[in-house]
Amino acid sequence: MKIAVIGAGASGIMSAIFSKNENTDVFLFDGNEKIGKKIYISGKGRCNITNSKEIYEFFDEVNRNKNFLYSSLYSFTNEDILRFFNENGLRTKVERGGRVFPVSDKSSDVIKVLEKALNVKGVKIILNTEIDDVKIIGDKFKLVCNKDYGLFDKVVFATGGKSYPFTGSRGKGHEILKRLGHTITDLKAGLVGIDVKENIRKYSGVSLKFVDFNIYGKDKKLLHSEFGEMIFTHTGFSGPIVLKSSKHFDNSKDFVISIDLKPKLDQHTLDLRLLREFDQNKNKNLKNVLSNVLIGSMVELVLEKSGVNGEIPVNQINKEDRKKLVETIKNLKFNFKSLRPLSEAIITIGGVSVKEINSSTMESKLIKNLYIVGELLDVDANTGGYNLTIAFSTGHLAGVSCIEGE
Repeated sequence: MKIAVIGAGASGIMSAIFSKNENTDVFLFDGNEKIGKKIYISGKGRCNITNSKEIYEFFDEVNRNKNFLYSSLYSFTNEDILRFFNENGLRTKVERGGRVFPVSDKSSDVIKVLEKALNVKGVKIILNTEIDDVKIIGDKFKLVCNKDYGLFDKVVFATGGKSYPFTGSRGKGHEILKRLGHTITDLKAGLVGIDVKENIRKYSGVSLKFVDFNIYGKDKKLLHSEFGEMIFTHTGFSGPIVLKSSKHFDNSKDFVISIDLKPKLDQHTLDLRLLREFDQNKNKNLKNVLSNVLIGSMVELVLEKSGVNGEIPVNQINKEDRKKLVETIKNLKFNFKSLRPLSEAIITIGGVSVKEINSSTMESKLIKNLYIVGELLDVDANTGGYNLTIAFSTGHLAGVSCIEGE
């Protein structure tokens, strides 16, 4: 049996590995010069392989069509993924939030393990080969590319979404599958930074920890809140809590962002903290005293937003100015402008409608012996290793399904 896997990312590699046995001839195609190009940049080059949470907890982290993933995630769990990598020589570690990384902190080591497994299995890796189309000829498939590889009995589509197009994920798979009759839901950016209307360029690179990131609608109603780390960019914000919150924004609507720099202190307690600092530093300028409460860059921003003069001694600060400072520290406001483009997103939201896929096998319900996996599907999850787990698990399920009963 001859199998073509299109796309050598996480899901495609797993499909190729697990569909290869003594009775199958497996070809893994990719348009890049090497496999795993998106894996290489994942987790800022460290590769967050999976998460150590109990597998049933993963479903709370899935944003769309979580029920569709029961078969794949339970047939190849996070523990199975770790066992696969560990048995193939990769040492791993667990960090905050259950995120699992290679001990070396090098995504290249993850790719080496996958490449070794492909070679041991005898998968034929065909690089620098863009698949332009797939034709159905009788009960076989023909790949349209720069060379004739003959007919295939089964095809696994694993070409990814449209985020990070320089890795090869440019939406080609969605285009081909749409021509073959599949429904593609709207594609948009997922886990992406945001831009704000204010000019915050001078704060670019400032990282905040242990803050609340709150999103308010036009009616001033709180829509979402996240606690954790974030970073200022030239035009807005990024970082874990911003990426996780990005799904709650819509470019066609107005939102107000409020950052609470001291979420563990209520306004009264924060006011007492300021009074104590002022009392201990009576003759110092306000901006110097505030550096005992806030990181340096945020002192300037809080003074700018509150309108309080940072050059005056704290013994001249009145109750009204102190109130402004407290309110600003607890409610640093910015106006949402837009999400960053899909090309910068970690994942693509939307994709092939899961109604057209058999969740127990990853086989298309429309075309026999055609399988669709990974980011091509209309499923997505939060940061923390969940999306890569989905890719590995759906790829594995398609791989084993290809050879079941053969």
